[in-house]
Amino acid sequence: MVHPKIAEVIEFDVCTACGACVSSCPAGAITMGKKAEIRDPDNLELFEYGAAPNVCEGCLTCGRLCPVIDGYVEDEFANVRSFFGAKSDVEGQDGGVTAAIVRSLFNKGEIDCVASISRNEKWETEVEVFTKGDDFLRAKGTKYTYDSVLSMLSGPFKEYDRIAVVGVPCQAHGARLISENVNDKIVLNLGLLCMESFYHDTFTEKIIPEIMGLKAEDVVKFDFGKGKFWAYTKDGEEHNVKIAEVAPHARNPCHHCCDYTAVSADISLGSVGTPDGWNSVLIRTEVGEKYFNMVKDELEIMEDPKPGMDLIAKLAGMKHGNNSEHYLEVCEKFSFDECGIR
Repeated sequence: MVHPKIAEVIEFDVCTACGACVSSCPAGAITMGKKAEIRDPDNLELFEYGAAPNVCEGCLTCGRLCPVIDGYVEDEFANVRSFFGAKSDVEGQDGGVTAAIVRSLFNKGEIDCVASISRNEKWETEVEVFTKGDDFLRAKGTKYTYDSVLSMLSGPFKEYDRIAVVGVPCQAHGARLISENVNDKIVLNLGLLCMESFYHDTFTEKIIPEIMGLKAEDVVKFDFGKGKFWAYTKDGEEHNVKIAEVAPHARNPCHHCCDYTAVSADISLGSVGTPDGWNSVLIRTEVGEKYFNMVKDELEIMEDPKPGMDLIAKLAGMKHGNNSEHYLEVCEKFSFDECGIR
């Protein structure tokens, strides 16, 4: 039996669950649970085809698409072509720019579908492939829980030619590796700034009721800021706890991640570095520049937002400082020829 190198990523619990391997395995040999607990090539129950132990063909495609195996860059800002603030008419987490970009590109006929995550009022999330701009508005706002966005792409790869992806750094990284190695149908890669995320059960059963003392259905927005984790409820009240109270409950793979700004994306977006009600926008590629120029007239632009890139760089440095040692420790256990921070 051939064990793909990616098996060690699973064994050491550093799989980000981005889903790139699931959507791109040519044998259909990889499936994923919500938490990506197990993907063992010897376990027939996990094979999509369920035919025989040799469903895995040993092609190692999965390893070429794995963000953990590919590693991380030291300078997340080397490929930033421009930085500014923006906001739209969409009521989102802050400026609603991600939703506005996607909606406009649909309306202009530039994309066929987009993979992202929606949620209901109980903060239950669902990965969806949207084919209409107005429908994508269901995906607006930050969820702080994790779902395997890229795992949903195997169907769209067969049906559509111009796919957009909205995801956190590991998902943007996986999408970039898919584009470079196996499939060129991802035409736009939108990355979201992310320090860490939580499994849904942990978020709804531990953090919201026990640590925050709230009911999920009463909360309209969560946010990180000023060293605290904030919850905004329907009655207009603001609630917060220190980040140190929720950080230990983040997914284990997040403690090994050294990418804060989605360095692999065409456009990175977040709410850090700009005033309240605005989004930070980092254009990283020529493709990102091209698509943003198509929609920028529908947005309000702030050329020199404050506190600006200094704060974003500070938080990126904190994430690297907290996580790089953990990542390198795991790399020492891997049998891979190449692994590390580039």
